[in-house]
Parts: sequence; structure tokens; C-alpha cells
Amino acid sequence: MTSKETQRQILLTPGPLTTSASVKETMLRDWGSRDSAFIAITADIRSRLLALANASDTHRCALVQGSGTFAVEATLTTLLHRKDHHALLLINGAYGRRIQKICEIAGIKHSVYETAEDTPPDTSVIRAKLQDDGNITHVVAVHCETTSGILNPLREIAEVTTAENRKLIVDAMSSFGSLPIDLTMISAEAIIASANKCLEGVPGMGFALIENAVLTNSKSNASTLSLDLQDQIEYMDRTGQWRFTPPTHVVAALGKALEEHATEGGVTGRGKRYAENCQHLVDGLKNIGFELFLDENFQAPVIVTVRMPADPAFDFDRLYSLMNDEGIVLYPGAVTQEKSFRIGCIGQVYPEDMQRTLEAIRQALSKMGVSKPGLTP
Repeated sequence: MTSKETQRQILLTPGPLTTSASVKETMLRDWGSRDSAFIAITADIRSRLLALANASDTHRCALVQGSGTFAVEATLTTLLHRKDHHALLLINGAYGRRIQKICEIAGIKHSVYETAEDTPPDTSVIRAKLQDDGNITHVVAVHCETTSGILNPLREIAEVTTAENRKLIVDAMSSFGSLPIDLTMISAEAIIASANKCLEGVPGMGFALIENAVLTNSKSNASTLSLDLQDQIEYMDRTGQWRFTPPTHVVAALGKALEEHATEGGVTGRGKRYAENCQHLVDGLKNIGFELFLDENFQAPVIVTVRMPADPAFDFDRLYSLMNDEGIVLYPGAVTQEKSFRIGCIGQVYPEDMQRTLEAIRQALSKMGVSKPGLTP
């Protein structure tokens, strides 16, 4: 294999991830945040994001500086009043637990329905919890929990939430742009995501698509100035500008990334490539002898969690280093149930990159003297 100096580096992580050369090149220009050209980019991004969820008539788009977690915290603290609202949090991984921590710190009343990290929530249990507790006003769900790569059943969750006359807030951080989310088909008060996941932008901004009818009632809910999305939307709608200094290069990069997303075929085209990446990776890992954490029925085409091999010669830190030498960046495991590591399928990567990764893994295992990657001794 060629060295990392001559190989294209790829990030097989859940974000940040590999971006196109043209997205990177967009960031070479400096932008004035009050200039008409930058205001036009902001407006185009907001319009495109709404269109991706078929929500142009029903929702408004709030952009927010910071990581995806900033957007999640901003949305929850803007929409959920500390006295009037009570959220049922669906948790099966670290990002659901992070939502719980946000609610605890912000003083948002909440209940928890937690399942194992390899198990999606049972909608019959959700229904029972909503029927048993009339104080619950909202359900908060993570669509794709990147702790494991599990895809939670969004449509079914939305159906039971709507049937029980509650509101749904969705963390779609690792699904938006590659898996269908149609807000004419499901009811959701808010959908939250960020630039640097399936849209293939760079880190530094998140966004929320928020139901029009909710925004008026959300005035003064926020407990912070900078994370008040009601005020952010109102200001953007009125002036076209951000309230405070935006990450101009990040915004421009997302504008370019959304153009490339459309050229690839939108959600359908992007999702098809990621699904091909994931299937190629899963098949190859199994062929080598690895065992995967998730049942394939629950696997999202975003990131694959691999069980740590039983062979004592296996050392993830060494695997990481050997792969990095080949220009391939993996990701440590995040599930708490057992030791694991993760390999991402998203970003500007293709099935041939998955094949390159598998070949590099085989060579790394050989260098470590690992003969049995699976769990069977």
C-alpha cells in the first residue's frame, strides 16, 4: 500500500467527515456577515433545508452557531417551557443521555424510557407511558443513535406520538440528508441536525426546522440569549442576517455542500451511496471474521459498530495507528455494553474507499498477528 502522504485521507467517523475539494475551496474566501452575498447564502441554506424535509409551508429554519449539541440544546430550551412542558425522552445511547443531561441542567421536566444500546424503543411501551402520564407533552427521540449506529423507528414513533395527541422533537443529526424525513407524512414539532454529517459540510453550525405554530408560543421560553431560536428565527426572517457573528466560512461551505447534495440526487442519491458503502463494509468485515454489534435489521447506513476481537493479539490503538498510517481514520467505540470500535460510512467516501479500508484492516491484522477477529476462541 502507498503511504498516507500519497493516499487521500478519509475520515470514517460520524462527523467531522471527509469533505469534497470544492467544499474546502469555498472556505478560501472571506465573507462579510452583513454583505448581501452572504445574506443570500443564508437564505438559500434555510430554504434548501426546509425543502429537504418537505417542510417549506409548515416549518421555519433556525440556524445556530456551534456543534450539533448546541442546536439540540437551543431547540429544547426554546420549545420546552420549564413549568408547562414535560418530555418523555427515548434513550438507547450516548446522544439520548446527552439530551437527558440538557434537560436536567435546564430544569426541563422529563421522564425516561431507556432501552439497551442495540434495541430500539417499543412503540407499545411509548403508548402506555403516554396514556399513563397525562403530564407528558412531548416525546424526544434520536433518529439514528451514532453510539451504535442503530436506526430508531421514526415513523412509528411519530404515529404513536400523534395518536396520543403529543408533540415530537427529533434529533436527526446522523440521518438528515441521507434518510427520508418528510414532514408532510409525519408530524414533528422540530427536526434538529448539523452541517457536518450527511450533508457533508464542515463543523461549526447546526439547525432546527421548527413548526410555524409553535414559535409564537415559544417567546421568552429560552433560558439563554445566544441559544434562543425563537429570537434567532424572528431576526433572520426580518433582516436576513444572524443576530451574532456567524461562522461565515462554515456557512459558505454548507451552501456549497447543499448544492452538491442536490446534484447527487438529494436524499435519495445520498442515501443510496451511503447504503452501498455500509453494505460493502458489513459484508467485508464479516468475511474477515469480525462480529458486529447490531442486528442488520437495525443498522443505519451511517456508522458500523464492530465487536472487539477476542484474540489477545488485537490492540485497537495499534489498529488505529496502522490505519492512520494509510490515511484512514477510524473511531473508538461508544457503546457501554461491551468493548467495540466504529467505522463510518458517510462523507465523501465511496464503495472503493470501503474496499481500501478492508484491505488495510487485513494488513493491520496480519501485522498484529491476529488470526481470529471474531469472538469465538
